Amino acid sequence: MASSAELSEFLESVERRAFKQAVYAVRDEASALDVVQDAMMKLAEKYGDKPTAELPMLFQRILQNVIHDWFRRQKVRSTWTTLFSSLSTNSDHEEYDFLEALEAEDHSRQAESASDQVEREQTLAIIDEEISKLPTRQREAFVMRYWEEMDVAETAAAMGCSEGSVKTHCSRAAYALAVALKAKGIKL
Repeated sequence: MASSAELSEFLESVERRAFKQAVYAVRDEASALDVVQDAMMKLAEKYGDKPTAELPMLFQRILQNVIHDWFRRQKVRSTWTTLFSSLSTNSDHEEYDFLEALEAEDHSRQAESASDQVEREQTLAIIDEEISKLPTRQREAFVMRYWEEMDVAETAAAMGCSEGSVKTHCSRAAYALAVALKAKGIKL
């Protein structure tokens, strides 16, 4: 069973990656923070007594469920907003900020020249933009498999689909990214 210190250490270790994953999904940093916080609270409240080895899979599944719940709530809110906006003449629409690239750790940035840093940041921004353009299921599978380094079975369990579906989503995402990045002159 995970102690409170182990649970806290686990949550701290996944916080940044979970935030990035949530931002990819909901495309709004404030909402992504809420999503991650909700997922962490649910893990701590309902599964804090589980063994430490089970926490990563449980957290991924909870995070995906909270993201799906967020989209469901947005759909309901959007319906009401649309109904009420038809009564109003003011049409202020809030734009979503797109994901900014993650900054490298300070110690690795010091070894790079300024031009290398700028080039890396521009490349990361383009990659982030292209990942955000992927369909939802492809993006989820791609992020879990290649960024979270989850295996196919873990990803399938977290996404609630078959292992074959995960492989298909990842393959399509990788192909779409390769085509998009090649078109922009990026070779990885």
